[in-house]
Amino acid sequence: MPLYESVLIARNDISQAQVESLVEQIETLLTQDGGSIEKREFWGLRSLAYRIKKNRKGHYVLLGLNARPEQIRELERQLSLNEDVLRVLTLRVEEISQEPSPILSRKGDDRGDRGNFRGGNAKPAGRFDSGRGGRRGDDREEYRAREGAEVDAE
Repeated sequence: MPLYESVLIARNDISQAQVESLVEQIETLLTQDGGSIEKREFWGLRSLAYRIKKNRKGHYVLLGLNARPEQIRELERQLSLNEDVLRVLTLRVEEISQEPSPILSRKGDDRGDRGNFRGGNAKPAGRFDSGRGGRRGDDREEYRAREGAEVDAE
């Protein structure tokens, strides 16, 4: 049987459990006629590039399918009738890769490249200090100038 990859976008106001039940419905539809789902990836709630049916976000799901073309046509017809599904794109592929998709592999890498300013203790010296609180820089030039002005005023 031919192999397909299908990405579907579900509305953002449904829960993750409802998205998973939608995938289960797809699986039952395919397994009735001998097809199967080889790969499942839930990419989570992501922003859309533009509004689709008044939605700015959607639940993304990638499915690797092993099915006949008639089953894929029926699957796309069923999904187009479902109000919770915003978009579906199905492509025929030579093989279904079992390694994580670029979306999931990039998701983990992005977090570490943002720098150490968030949550880490390694801040650049002198940056983000307001001059108040624990470390008061009395030796800084502006404080020496203020102290000198206060002494002259008395």
